[in-house]
Amino acid sequence: MNKVILIGNLTRDPEAGTTPSGVNYCRFAIAVNRRFSRENNEVDYFNISTWRGLADNCARLLTKGRKVAVTGSIQIRNYEGQDGTRRTSVDVTADEVEFLGAPAGARADGDGAPAPAPSRRADDITQLTPVSDELPF
Repeated sequence: MNKVILIGNLTRDPEAGTTPSGVNYCRFAIAVNRRFSRENNEVDYFNISTWRGLADNCARLLTKGRKVAVTGSIQIRNYEGQDGTRRTSVDVTADEVEFLGAPAGARADGDGAPAPAPSRRADDITQLTPVSDELPF
């Protein structure tokens, strides 16, 4: 099975285009913090490719700095660089991209102030509706 799940931030604005056969694509890169790297703050960078409708949405809605969750598969390509050396590229072809958080520069309400966080006070418990212990089966 070849499946990868990544959560990170876009390192640059996405690049969109169309193949000669008319299929839309969108490419972008994300930076993913290593989970257990507290001392060095190590980051891994992944190139992501999306296709067709998903590519259209990514090109339209993503910008540099936006946090995304990407689900897809890893593809390894071998090629010869301009200097004649053999190189390997590890890319992710996305099946799903979930847009996390608010887009950069987004306004939560009309005046530019962020929306207030929902109240989590103990008083809120009194507003809950009691549930009956009787089960219908």
